Amino acid sequence: MLLIKRVFNQKRKYKMKTTGWIGLGNMGTPMASNLLKAGYTLNIYLRNPNKSTVLLDEGAKGIGDLNSFIEKTDVVFLTLPDDKITEETFCKIVSNDIAGKTFINSSTISPQLAQKLSNAVTLKHGIYIDAPVSGSVKPAQDATLSFLVGAKEKDYLNSIPYFEVMGKHHYHLGEAGSGSKAKLAINYYMSVVVQGLAETVLFAEQNGISREMMTAIVNDGACGSGMSKIKTPTIIKDEYPAAFPLKFMLKDLRLAQDQGWNTDLIKAAEQAYAKASEEGYSENDLMAVIKTIK
Repeated sequence: MLLIKRVFNQKRKYKMKTTGWIGLGNMGTPMASNLLKAGYTLNIYLRNPNKSTVLLDEGAKGIGDLNSFIEKTDVVFLTLPDDKITEETFCKIVSNDIAGKTFINSSTISPQLAQKLSNAVTLKHGIYIDAPVSGSVKPAQDATLSFLVGAKEKDYLNSIPYFEVMGKHHYHLGEAGSGSKAKLAINYYMSVVVQGLAETVLFAEQNGISREMMTAIVNDGACGSGMSKIKTPTIIKDEYPAAFPLKFMLKDLRLAQDQGWNTDLIKAAEQAYAKASEEGYSENDLMAVIKTIK
């Protein structure tokens, strides 16, 4: 009973803090929306003040100046597309007084950059939490993401109320950079699963088995998975709107290779997604890799 009371009080405490979001893309918008639905006060950084977002209608406050945004926000979440933009953003952030402020970075970046950012924020007496997520747009909307966390234990524990609002699982993996390492590993696995599913469907189709029938066989058997079931409608329609853009999978495969993972399998995956990107599918869902496999 004492533990339940303590967690409840902790949630009440952190609801009093002003949260904020930088990076309102396919993932950031639904994640931020779930914070609003849970009753948190939310500032959003609008790099382009003329850009419309549903979050404003839901009660978020838009702030166009980054320095003002940082000043008025206690806990900042980030979902940015790559290392370059993430590092540039943090260079601006740490030019401010950030003492006592928390930065929860759910961008998928290199582990080396995560550690570098952690050092920079800590030097300014802020708190940095490396917290990329496993899951795409639908889990973000449904608040069923998994947070892969690299941070000091006390900072991780203090952030659990936020993770529970936006996800169903959270894993403390060690220091900053650990979350990013786990994220690259799970995305590598996802790339292989998707490519394998694509080749299975194409092999069957080449031999007279329809996509509808083959995906049913996969999903009803031991090889069926959440991923295969999510991707089945897009395969059957042969339409690939981005849940997880293919260009980001290619980026993550290359980051994994930079970490020293260079097996024959990852080389084949990198080549497949690179080819799909070159052939014009970079903005489509990663399942669009099926369009370029011969």
